[in-house]
Amino acid sequence: MVLYYILLLALVQGITEFLPISSSAHLILIHHAMDGGDIKNATNNRLMDIAVHIGTLLAVCTYSHKDIWGMICGTYDLARRKPFDESENAQLMFYVLIASLPILIIGFVIYKTIDPAWFYDPHIIAFTTIIFGLFLGHADKIGKSDRVVEDITAKDALWIGFLQCLSIVPGVSRSGITMTTARYLGLSRTEAARFSLLLAIVATSAVGAAGIWDLIKEGNITLTYDALLAMVLSYISALIVIIFMMRFLKDYTFKTFVIYRVILGIVLLIYLYIWPVI
Repeated sequence: MVLYYILLLALVQGITEFLPISSSAHLILIHHAMDGGDIKNATNNRLMDIAVHIGTLLAVCTYSHKDIWGMICGTYDLARRKPFDESENAQLMFYVLIASLPILIIGFVIYKTIDPAWFYDPHIIAFTTIIFGLFLGHADKIGKSDRVVEDITAKDALWIGFLQCLSIVPGVSRSGITMTTARYLGLSRTEAARFSLLLAIVATSAVGAAGIWDLIKEGNITLTYDALLAMVLSYISALIVIIFMMRFLKDYTFKTFVIYRVILGIVLLIYLYIWPVI
């Protein structure tokens, strides 16, 4: 894969992964623009996408290291059956785990049974980008902001987890749907983003593990070197974006991201349905 293609993938993934605008949709659009959505390239494209996802995983682990350490301590507390009211770390770890179970199970089934070429369809992206962008805007408008992650219940965590499964459809956005659900449940914007980041660690770890196994089976050294370069670049850009997003959400709403999603979706619809007729 040529260098500018790798740079583009890494930067776009790093910038969009944790913003509620669907990184997978942007990567698919890049692949479609670069190779016309050629099915023959679908496997290599998916492997490169996984590589840049691993880079962003390392970025969120770097940013959320305090929460990660807390969850490690919480695992010990869970093993000792320490009550939640005595250990917020155990509570956080438990909720992250149960919210992650649906995507791990459903995602595994889809990863093993569905042709990856199906996901490389800009028509799907156009509609999901708009629809779920509007849901984000609605949730942000009516959702209260009086709860933190430690205030949620097991039922809340499961709601977030099950709806996270919708992000398997391109354009929905994993971070977008989890933040949307969290806002509907009354979490503040920064807390919704915080829980979304923690869920990303589990989901992206699973995707990364599957991707690494595919890289090993592929036996393509060039692709592996390309993947490593993309991973490093996506790590740097993602870490910068996470810091920016968390600061941004302290003072502003999700409106900017909603507007961006709607505009992107409309532009895609024009390109796909109107432009060919002109």
